[in-house]
Amino acid sequence: MSELEQKKQQIREELEKLKYEFKIELPKRISEAREYGDLKENAEYHAARERQSFVQARIAQLTEQLNKLNELNLSDIPEDKVAYGSTVTVVDVDTDDEVVFTFVSSNEVNPSEGKISVSSPIGAAMQNKAVGELVEVNIPAGKRKYKIIKLVTIHGKEFVA
Repeated sequence: MSELEQKKQQIREELEKLKYEFKIELPKRISEAREYGDLKENAEYHAARERQSFVQARIAQLTEQLNKLNELNLSDIPEDKVAYGSTVTVVDVDTDDEVVFTFVSSNEVNPSEGKISVSSPIGAAMQNKAVGELVEVNIPAGKRKYKIIKLVTIHGKEFVA
């Protein structure tokens, strides 16, 4: 199973759980909380309603993400250049620090895990670049120069400088 198919499957599984919670579990919790009386001071009721809003928003977000992934055509993604789904290892030319980025959709961004959006300043600057290329990126902290030393594409192909 490809990385893309695995990602789709993970989203489908989370969607199933959330839809069950939204349609079955939360209505029960809200109904039970209503039985406690005065809704103004009913913490259980307010917590259940808040969770219901969160779950509904998350369902919408995941549905949108799944639709985007379904529209994604792997044959349109370069097999030897930085693009969506790529994991890129770079070296900061000025500091010799090595950094690893994985380019994901905006819904999957998690900077602490190195997951950044392809539309971020770094993602945009590295788009369609190959191993060995120098990339200059304008970020809020200033200009950075990176050299791409390793690339693993969504196709599973690995390139090393």
